[in-house]
Amino acid sequence: MQIQINTFIQEQLKHLTNKTFSKKYINQYIVPIIKNINDSKNDKFIIAGSQGSGKSTLTAVLKLVLEKFYKKKVMLLSIDDYYLSKNKRLKLSKKIHPLLITRGVPGTHNIAALRKDIINFQKKKFPIVAPLFNKLKDDISSKKKIIKKAEILLLEGWCCGSTPINREYLFNNINHLESTLDKNKLWRQYYNSQLQKDYKKVFSLFDQQIYIQAPSFTYILKWRYAQEKSNALKSKNEKFMKKTDLRKFIQHYEKLTKWMIKTMPAKANMIIKIDSNQKIKKMVI
Repeated sequence: MQIQINTFIQEQLKHLTNKTFSKKYINQYIVPIIKNINDSKNDKFIIAGSQGSGKSTLTAVLKLVLEKFYKKKVMLLSIDDYYLSKNKRLKLSKKIHPLLITRGVPGTHNIAALRKDIINFQKKKFPIVAPLFNKLKDDISSKKKIIKKAEILLLEGWCCGSTPINREYLFNNINHLESTLDKNKLWRQYYNSQLQKDYKKVFSLFDQQIYIQAPSFTYILKWRYAQEKSNALKSKNEKFMKKTDLRKFIQHYEKLTKWMIKTMPAKANMIIKIDSNQKIKKMVI
C-alpha cells in the first residue's frame, strides 16, 4: 500500500503546486508526518508556518491521504476563514487603531466562533457549519463549510500556536509601517494582548503543534506574491495584489512571523525546516 500512497501524494503535490517531488523526498519527509498523525492517540493538531510556506498544501495532502488510505475523517480548518467581516474590522479600526482594518494579526479573527467549532468537535456535536473567507473580496463568503463527521482535527494558520511577543521586541520598531503608522505602539500591544488571552485559550485545546520554519522572513514576499497570483488564476480573477502593495501588506505580519521563526522550534512537537524554494530540508520530531 505504501507505493500507492507515495504515488498518490506525488500526484496531489503536482496538482496543488505544479512541481514534481520525488518519491524519495515524499517517503523521507511527507510520509512520516502522516504516520505521526495517524498513529497518535491525539486527535487535534495545529499546523503553522509563515505566509507561503506550504502549510495549506501540506494540510490538504494530509487530509486526502488520511481519508483515502487510512479511512480517517478529517476536519480541516484554516484560521484565515475566521477573519472578521470588513465591516467589523472597520468598527475595530475606529475603536482601537486604524491598522486593524487590515486582516491578519490576532484580534482580526472571530476567535469565539473558532473556539466553539473546536469544542463541538471535541464533544462530537456534528454537523459543524464553519465559515469561509473570500480573500479577493476581503470579506466573509456567503458559502459555508459543513463537516458532518470527523475523527481528526487539523487547524492551519500563520499565527497558530504563537506565544505573546516579549516587551523588548514588541516595542522595537522593525519596519516602516511600525515606525510611521504605529508610533504610539497601540496596534501591536492590542494584537499581542489577544495572543495572551483568547488565542491562548484556543491554542491550548490542541494536542500537538507542527511548525513549518522558513529560513528567514526575506523569502516571504516572493512566496506570498506567487501565492497571490496562483489564487487569482484558480478563481479566474485577474485582480491580485501588486508586489509594491504586497510589500506593505506583509509588514503587518513581519514582527510576529519573525518571533515565531525564533521561538516556535522550542515549543512545537514537530519542526519542518524548509529552504528558499519551500522544500523540506530537515525535520525534527
